[in-house]
Amino acid sequence: QAGHHETAVAAFERALQILEKRLGKNHPDVATALNNLALLHYSRGNYDAAEPLYKRSLAIDEQTLGIDHTGVATDLNNLALLYKKKGNLEEAEPLLRRAMEIKEKNFDPGHPSLVTGLRNYASLLRSLGREEEADIYERRATVLPPSRTGIAAE
Repeated sequence: QAGHHETAVAAFERALQILEKRLGKNHPDVATALNNLALLHYSRGNYDAAEPLYKRSLAIDEQTLGIDHTGVATDLNNLALLYKKKGNLEEAEPLLRRAMEIKEKNFDPGHPSLVTGLRNYASLLRSLGREEEADIYERRATVLPPSRTGIAAE
């Protein structure tokens, strides 16, 4: 945030090397470090550097956490948003849809991560010209979670 991007990239790369050496190349913490480094590249507009890092993070998390884990949903979301930014909407759509489906399996209605996933998917559908579909997901994003207090009192 202070604008020392090259220093930050070097620090993230060094941390990644240490994690790979200590934990192995296919550990979930390595996937997190890859995602963080990719995000730094993404935020600087260096999409070509971010893409393989996001892909590797996704592959590690699918292998180690399972294909329906919320960490996989995060990886899918990040890669899809990169594709959207690059204008590859057709590549982004199945990734965002899958991320949203994972979140729907794992989170209660109204959970912030699910709401964000629904809104991201709706936004992409709008970009694809699929307005009616986008409206459905946008409406679903406004659903509030059930009142846990009311349920507990019954």
